[in-house]
Amino acid sequence: MRMKRRYIVIAIAVAVLVGGVIFEFPWHKAQASRQDSSLIPTVAVALATRGPIRSSMTLSGTFRPYQEVDVHAKVAGYIRHIYVDVGDKVKEKQILAILEVPELNAQVAGANADIQRSENAIRRAQQDLKRAESTYAACHSAYTRLKQASEARPGLIAEQELDDSRAKDQEAEAQVGSARAALAEAQSQLTMARATEDRYASLEAYSHITAPFSGVVTKRYADTGALIQAGTSSETQSMPVVKLAEWSRLRLVVPVPESAVPDLHLGQAIDVVVPALGRTIKGKIARFADALSDETRTMHTEIDVENPDDTLVEGMYAETKLILHQKDNALTIPVQAVKRDGSSASVFVVDKSGNVAERPITLGVDSDARIEILTGLTDGDQVVVGNVNALQAGQRVRAKLVVQNEAFGEGQN
Repeated sequence: MRMKRRYIVIAIAVAVLVGGVIFEFPWHKAQASRQDSSLIPTVAVALATRGPIRSSMTLSGTFRPYQEVDVHAKVAGYIRHIYVDVGDKVKEKQILAILEVPELNAQVAGANADIQRSENAIRRAQQDLKRAESTYAACHSAYTRLKQASEARPGLIAEQELDDSRAKDQEAEAQVGSARAALAEAQSQLTMARATEDRYASLEAYSHITAPFSGVVTKRYADTGALIQAGTSSETQSMPVVKLAEWSRLRLVVPVPESAVPDLHLGQAIDVVVPALGRTIKGKIARFADALSDETRTMHTEIDVENPDDTLVEGMYAETKLILHQKDNALTIPVQAVKRDGSSASVFVVDKSGNVAERPITLGVDSDARIEILTGLTDGDQVVVGNVNALQAGQRVRAKLVVQNEAFGEGQN
């Protein structure tokens, strides 16, 4: 009886032990499975998508007047009136100042007198010519009649009388020539007098200093009564009257790097951002030097910007974004997904099973946030973004799709 009880206890113990093993093994297996699952890293992925992309370059510069000039006097004189001051807006050909040139007035009066004298001389020469022509006509007629009578009846007219008549005819003819020469001389004198008068009249007009173009007076050098030398004189250092600048249109001067020079085109539209005003203004590339600076390897480029309300001023700082390349339907991924190695590039792609594979890619247009993929990817591929150097091909990961504007501060292209 006691032996039988012992066998029963042993059987129960074996049953409990076997049952424990049977029930404990699946639990440990599930626990190990959960521990292995916790070791799989989670990576952020983004989709390769199609959309517009453009490559741009931000350049900065300062505004300069479209035109700027020191306005000089063309004749020397004293300022009698000056009508403008700093900040005044003027129109083209508007009178800025008037000079007092006393000797010029006398010269103009003398030129007018010379013209009058020449005109009188012409009238006298014309009268002398008429008188000479009349005398020549009479002498020539008399000689012709005597000659005809002598030929009709030889000996009727004395040879001395015929010779005297011929001499008077020739003398009268010479007087006609002399009178014509005198008339031509008087006409030449009149032409010279009028040319002199025109020159002095032009110089007199130069005493009115006018604006060569519409603009703003940025500096005033002289006041009423100041002596101004002629700007055309090379012997003196002439003082300008005012400085005039055109602000209705400005030039934004920017240095374009050598790499971007091939993408410049005259007339190309440009957005100009003026931080001081918080505005974006339209401009266009108007001119460039067509040569690189040896020191900076940049090209002097000017962008014309309209300024109808005069809110922009000379020296104001501005930034412009130069569009280098642009495509409307390009396959793109975030730039953070690209792994570069010299001239080659690759990305890590996560398949539907969560396995990582490294793919070589060919790059195209590069923007600030995204980059074009020419070969190596298709629409919808999941590429790993961020910390790509920590992954290995064949590694299993858990993919977490991120929205690009949350992860990188920009919307998806």
